[in-house]
Amino acid sequence: MNLRSLRYVIEVCRQGNHISKAAEALHASQPGVSKHIQTVESELGFEIFSRKRNRIVGLTEPGRELISRAQRIISDVDSLRRLGEEYAERDGGSLTIATTHTQARYVLPRVIEKFVRRYPLVRLGLRQGDPVQIYELVESGEVDMAIGPQTTRKFPNLVMLPCFKLSRSVVARTGHPILRVTELTLEEIAKYPIITHDPAYSGRWGVMDAFQKAGLQPNVIFAAMNVDVSKTYVALGLGIAILTTISFDRSYDQGLRARDASHLFAPSTTLVVLKRNSYLRAFVFDLIKSLAPQLAPDAVKAALRWPATMAGPPSEGPLAQVGG
Repeated sequence: MNLRSLRYVIEVCRQGNHISKAAEALHASQPGVSKHIQTVESELGFEIFSRKRNRIVGLTEPGRELISRAQRIISDVDSLRRLGEEYAERDGGSLTIATTHTQARYVLPRVIEKFVRRYPLVRLGLRQGDPVQIYELVESGEVDMAIGPQTTRKFPNLVMLPCFKLSRSVVARTGHPILRVTELTLEEIAKYPIITHDPAYSGRWGVMDAFQKAGLQPNVIFAAMNVDVSKTYVALGLGIAILTTISFDRSYDQGLRARDASHLFAPSTTLVVLKRNSYLRAFVFDLIKSLAPQLAPDAVKAALRWPATMAGPPSEGPLAQVGG
């Protein structure tokens, strides 16, 4: 059995048990992927995947255990490679971060500017996507870390470290009645068409949950994939938007105004997401600490070692509340 075969098996599982999708992701042929699966099954003496009419439909019980252990093995091997890279390139190397639009546009610029000045020889890359997509990139080893919001999907082989909270505001076109009401309430907001996040984002859940608890049914006219798209349609007068406060810049968002709604909607938590048991170079710890001072290197190392079957280690302190 070799690492390549294990990677192929893991990729099939990651692609929802679709050999064709796994082959495309691996730049391999479908027969080649199938052969690697058969090789592993033959060596271990059990079937990894459940099949129906020669079609994979899920994992067997020993297959689930294999995937869990194989992911740890691959993670450990990748960590050893990074250890070698650190000694080979003391002052350089590479760091690839997966993140969402809000983080890339409004949270990370100053952090990355500082990082680039301190580590000019590090090759830095950014990948964007929705929360599930960016965490899948960490899980597959395509990126070193992710920075984004919470998600309903579970990633047992990833460590999710809370960084800070983002409060919310109502954003409307200048002169909109919602900006003039004496007291901003859910009932007042629900009177107008609303533009909010795509359901893949936790911001959407928090907004809808607040209305649901109040017994209100808001008129959500459509969901946007990022805050800048939302603001574009708000500027056209199509509705109001409920966005993270940090994503509104009065000097940049001409013709729009924001009103604090932190008392109505729960804040969203920004996470740093890493692969469990991964080896991190010193500059990664530095980047994490610049995002969240409470995440000192020792705290991050402890979290990476924490067993996946247990609750996370104690918090290192209160999360920062980030507003406008």
